[in-house]
This record gives sequence, C-alpha cells and structure tokens, in this order.
Amino acid sequence: MKFMKTAVLAGALLLTSACASSFSADVSRFQRLPAPTGESYTIVAMGDEETNSLEFQNYARYVAAQMNAQGYTEVSNPDDATMIVSLDYGVNDGREKIASRPGTRFGGFYGWGNPYYYGRGYYRRPIFYDPFFHGGFGGFNDEVYSYTVYSSFLDMNITRPGGEPVFEGRAEANSRGDNLPELVPNLVTAMFTDFPGMSGKTIRVRVPTERK
Repeated sequence: MKFMKTAVLAGALLLTSACASSFSADVSRFQRLPAPTGESYTIVAMGDEETNSLEFQNYARYVAAQMNAQGYTEVSNPDDATMIVSLDYGVNDGREKIASRPGTRFGGFYGWGNPYYYGRGYYRRPIFYDPFFHGGFGGFNDEVYSYTVYSSFLDMNITRPGGEPVFEGRAEANSRGDNLPELVPNLVTAMFTDFPGMSGKTIRVRVPTERK
C-alpha cells in the first residue's frame, strides 16, 4: 500500500511538471526612475498611429496593471501626467533551425536492456546498444528535421513631459510561436520583474506559463 501511494504521488508530480512550462526573456534596463511619491503616468505608442488601435490598448492594459502595482497612478490626459510611458513591440518572420533525433533502428541482433545515449537534447548522435552492458548490437539512424524560431521584443521608455528620459528598457525572447497576444504579456511580465532593476544590467527572466 505504501508503494502504491508513493507511485501515485510520483505520477502526480510528473503530470504537474509536464503541464508547467516557462517563457525566457533577456531584459536590459537603464534607469533613474523616481520613487512613486505621487508620480502619475500615461501610456502612448512609440508610433503615434498605433496609440488608438485596439491591439495596442490591450497590451497597454498589461503595462498599466504593472505600473499601478509599483505605486504609480495612471491618468488619461497626458497634460496631467508627470511621466510618459512609450511602448513598442513586435516579432520577426522567424529563422529556420536544423536538428536531429533518433530515427529508424538498424542492426540485426538485440538483447535486453536500455539504449545507450551519446549526446544531449536535439543534437544526439546515433544511439548504439552497448553489447557489453545491454546484450546486443544495433542502434538508430538520426532523423534530421527543421523548425522555426521567432524573435520577439518589447521596448518601454519612460520620459518626463519635456522629453527627459528616466527609464529605457528592452525585453527580448526566442520562441517556437509568433502569436503576439501570447508573447507580449509575457514580455511585459519579464520587463517588470525586479522593476526598475539595476541600470546597465541585462538579466535572464523566466516567466512561468501553462503548456497547452
């Protein structure tokens, strides 16, 4: 009974870890941002024509929630703001990468045991059975395949109404997908991790996500 309970618990932990994933981004920040002592802000797009778009307004809400959590106050009229938050974001067309994985088995005689692996991750070389430890000969031919990696970014600048900069930040990430409505919220979370951060430093931030 104790063994069964342990096995069930182990299985649950494996299932949980299989459902959990993470989003990684490199975040660079330069700042002399004042402490939130009555500071107010408004959010605009770096390209003025985007400010009124529904997509931009959606992403701006994520930034506003983070700014409010820091203790700053959002105002709708730029003339009433002591800081202007400018945003830009995007994702490229992707680049193809080549990798390999174990494919078709070859060889004639096999014994018992597990295969012996040489290499790690997507770049494993041909996998052979060790005749001394596993009782047979043979292996697998590598299967070569390609996949696309997309690079996304979020730029966020904060200035005084006269144009004096107080914060410049950029979050960059590589991903297998190019869906901006999924990427930008994660980039925003990365940007505000340990905000406002140490000026002149680039950090790697991992954002927990749910794997679908």
